[in-house]
Amino acid sequence: MPRLTLVVSLVNLLVLCLFISYYFTNDTSRIAYVDSNKLVNGYKGMQKARQEYEQKAAGWKANIDTLISEVKTQIMDYEKASARMTERERKLSQELIRTKQKQLEEYQQAMNMKAQEEDRQMTANVLSQVNAYITRYGKDKGYRLILATTDYGNIAYAQDALDLTEEILEGLNEQYTGK
Repeated sequence: MPRLTLVVSLVNLLVLCLFISYYFTNDTSRIAYVDSNKLVNGYKGMQKARQEYEQKAAGWKANIDTLISEVKTQIMDYEKASARMTERERKLSQELIRTKQKQLEEYQQAMNMKAQEEDRQMTANVLSQVNAYITRYGKDKGYRLILATTDYGNIAYAQDALDLTEEILEGLNEQYTGK
């Protein structure tokens, strides 16, 4: 009887080993990861979106710089002419300068909010494109799970062979450029 138990135990162990071996080598259990920073920063769609955003930001900055220059000029003109002004003219000029400064401040705040919103929308759009591509890639290639690494390290260790970043980046950029 003990010999039968030993044989049954060995057969069970062998079946378990075969099952584990099959499970981890079967294509349906494929797991991989991508380096999300490298993927997003290397994506031509993101590079173009950033370039467009930087052009817009340069225009906003130029507008703000022009308004700042106008306010400074108005202050310098006031300082030069204030000695020759009546009390009423001085107060009126000071009020005009304060109003211009307040408008400038409000415009700067509005442009900062607009810049943040444009950046958020640009990033969300690009991430949507990248995620859609990864999803399609994973389905087409039979992956059960594709993880993403971040600067915060949500993957502590993975074999380099599991890294699909370059392969996905290449396909993503080909899709973007229409090749």
